[in-house]
Amino acid sequence: MPELPLPLRALLNGFSQIFLQSHPGCGLLVLLALAIGAPGLLGGALLGGLSGMLVARWRDYPRGDIEIGLYGYNGILLGLLASLKFAWSPLLALLVALGAGLSSLLLAPWMSAMRSRGWLPAFTLPFVLLGWGLLALTTPLQLPLQGEAASALGMADGLGILLALLRGLGQVIFLDQPLAGLCLWLGLLLADRRAALWALLGSAGGLALALSLGWSQADALHGLCGYNAALAAIALNQVQRRAWVLVLGIVLASLLQQGLSALGLAALTLPFILACWLVQLSAQSWQRAVKAGAHGRKTH
Repeated sequence: MPELPLPLRALLNGFSQIFLQSHPGCGLLVLLALAIGAPGLLGGALLGGLSGMLVARWRDYPRGDIEIGLYGYNGILLGLLASLKFAWSPLLALLVALGAGLSSLLLAPWMSAMRSRGWLPAFTLPFVLLGWGLLALTTPLQLPLQGEAASALGMADGLGILLALLRGLGQVIFLDQPLAGLCLWLGLLLADRRAALWALLGSAGGLALALSLGWSQADALHGLCGYNAALAAIALNQVQRRAWVLVLGIVLASLLQQGLSALGLAALTLPFILACWLVQLSAQSWQRAVKAGAHGRKTH
């Protein structure tokens, strides 16, 4: 891809960072997926991404972090959620802009602590917290709800399973169209082939667990049981090369999503975050135990 102006490159990278990539081409395909699957969400996504970036520039955060999209993806997700749930109004636009800016303010100290003190990655935690806050304001601010369009549900046959796998990728950005999911997978393939493979395996794992354990078949075929598992697989693939660890992350993300849903909470992307944290904390504890054992043997 030819050299792009910094603001455009940072914005496209912000879209790709939703899938933990930093690749403008991938970001462009994420935008294409939105245009195919839900063009009405594009405005909120762009407003959120630009607001998060502008606050990062205003606060003079590291240029490199802005350029690779780290201050865009939480705002983009918040804008997508707002556009999905609520009818557009000047108040909603203000809430998206403020929330996206706040996501950058929350992310910056977390990343600083991650780099200096070894904190776990924040991933999409600012989006989750601010998303919950936005949903909680529905009644107090009398935000008008968006009408939800019903989509056709297939059968749990070969074609239905394939479409559900693609929907599992699409649901990361609230899309229910298999063609949009295919665009997202192609974007991942362009950025990182291994990530693209594990994204499909994660979606497949979440779907398989849902169908085998008797969870909602409708949710499973709409991809709602696959997106957190797909994100967990992509994220853990970046720090682990043992397949069983990634499979563990997929299972944890799926179980955590089901658990949060049973509690009546909007899971959003929290299950993927918690699954990755649990796997990484377990790996760190195991490494410390191995080192301590080796040290003990040397001293005897």
